[in-house]
Amino acid sequence: MKTTFHLSLPCLDVEETRNFYGGIEGVRFGRSSTNWLDVDLYGHQLTFNASGRFSFDYPNYSFEKHVLPAFHFGVILSGSDWERLYSSVREGAGEEEKNFLSSRKGAHRSFFLTDPNGYVLEFKSFVNPQEVFSAD
Repeated sequence: MKTTFHLSLPCLDVEETRNFYGGIEGVRFGRSSTNWLDVDLYGHQLTFNASGRFSFDYPNYSFEKHVLPAFHFGVILSGSDWERLYSSVREGAGEEEKNFLSSRKGAHRSFFLTDPNGYVLEFKSFVNPQEVFSAD
């Protein structure tokens, strides 16, 4: 059975949020109103609720010489889907690929995008998809 993840988040502006996510290949939209929007992010449901100003206090952390936001979410894609998405957003966003755990268990590459609400999305692709949850 496939399990679908749901995450509900506040947003500043529903239309700006729709425009941002509409520019990501593979994203579709579900139900919506003037105050909320359901986003299908590779089969996972994100619900954005108009809330006005909000604040998340979160520190960054360092992992393999990269400074990363502690608060972020995203999806794990196949290598070909990752390549296609990265190619489509790289020029506009100026985002550079980051490689983690090279030549080790759990090796993967990532890139990050920030939506208009300040949320950071990570898109990952593992060298060996069976190692997504490897503990070693």
